[in-house]
Amino acid sequence: VVTYDWYTVPQTLSKRLHRRSVHGLSQITSSLYISNGVAANNELMLSTNHITTVINVSAEVANTFFKDIQYVHVPVVDAPTSHLYDFFDPVADHIHSVDMKQGRTLLHCAAGYHSMSLLDAYTWTKSCRPIIRPNIGFWEQLIHYEFKLFSKNTAHMISSPVGMIPDI
Repeated sequence: VVTYDWYTVPQTLSKRLHRRSVHGLSQITSSLYISNGVAANNELMLSTNHITTVINVSAEVANTFFKDIQYVHVPVVDAPTSHLYDFFDPVADHIHSVDMKQGRTLLHCAAGYHSMSLLDAYTWTKSCRPIIRPNIGFWEQLIHYEFKLFSKNTAHMISSPVGMIPDI
């Protein structure tokens, strides 16, 4: 299991948080970005941000392969019944490996965090990319994964008039 110190955020990153874009890249750490599939297939955007690896966590979005960029595909449909759990550790390990080689990873359509609590990771990611909204099935899997990592949960599923929702 890879552990990150997600609380250590460079000052330059804090300044970049104010330049959020729905269609662009959102910087999460110095070496990790998230975006949508459109941005992930924009060669100029990838090269401008020195992206060396693209992790596509989507069954729907095809990669456009650009020179000098490594691609990882995690074919998961955005549905509550999709199983993300088995991909958390391998994807986190790959992101860490890219970081250790001074590379930058773009993850589009999903993310997983270690070291931060699920609630803190969600809050931090939401501050970087306000449009995120994991579906209920993904929340359930993230809650289960957090318990696996830390033997406790900071987010729970609660009953609401529309069904089960996370208590965030």
